[in-house]
Amino acid sequence: MKTLYVSDLDGTLLRSDERTSDYTNGIINRLTEQGMIFSYATARSLVTAKKVTRGLCARIPLIVYNGAFVMDNVTGDLLIANYFTQDIREVLWQLLEHEIYPIVYSYINGAEKFSYIRERCTKGMIDFLQTRKGDPRDNPVKTTEELLNGSCFYITCIDRPDKLKPLYHTCQEQFHCVYQTDLYTKEQWLEIMPRQASKANAALQLKKRFGCSRLVAFGDGRNDLDLFAAADERYAVENAVDELKAAATGVILSNQEDGVARWLEQHARQNGQKRGCAISPA
Repeated sequence: MKTLYVSDLDGTLLRSDERTSDYTNGIINRLTEQGMIFSYATARSLVTAKKVTRGLCARIPLIVYNGAFVMDNVTGDLLIANYFTQDIREVLWQLLEHEIYPIVYSYINGAEKFSYIRERCTKGMIDFLQTRKGDPRDNPVKTTEELLNGSCFYITCIDRPDKLKPLYHTCQEQFHCVYQTDLYTKEQWLEIMPRQASKANAALQLKKRFGCSRLVAFGDGRNDLDLFAAADERYAVENAVDELKAAATGVILSNQEDGVARWLEQHARQNGQKRGCAISPA
């Protein structure tokens, strides 16, 4: 019976320093080499996800942009993609009517870009863009029409809660939306994706792609609830919110204690003992 293991990244697989530990990298690299089917799911792009998981070199599929894309960890190849259709214009006009100027992620002339109007950036957007200095995807534009260049797949808004929350309630009827406080900066974010783009849908697509009969998920936040709902088993790290713990099969060690990697290693040892196989030490 083949199993797909999918872990959230920030707050779950990553420690509080926004890095995967050497221990976590080593366990996942070794177990995937031995045949484990593993992925992580994140709102991050491939570029920023790979920075914080440096040392995790396994050939695995990565669920990025909250499920809008699935990409190969080693080659960067796009395995699954979900784009907006013409409805992207409707979203943008709704945002602009409320004086919300987003960051729009698109493929433009075959290259991934994030576009924004610098003069309209909030402090939260400016702080975020500072962390992306030198990023080849950086694409400041002058007009709202230019925000729609290329094939759009993801929208990020960083603004006041009183401006974002009403839009969240409106947009979630038509699109997949995530409204949450950023784990590190405490800024309020509204992320808008095509309806079919979600961690859960991407995980189910991978489950089918690899011919797995079971999905086991790991997470820490409310935005992991859809992934948990799609999983056969679900484990919340000790630092998870109470709502996720209530939906979990069990609670494991925290992200600071490499809870996911330790669970995977222990599970692999137990399975190896049942089969009478030797599991090499870390």
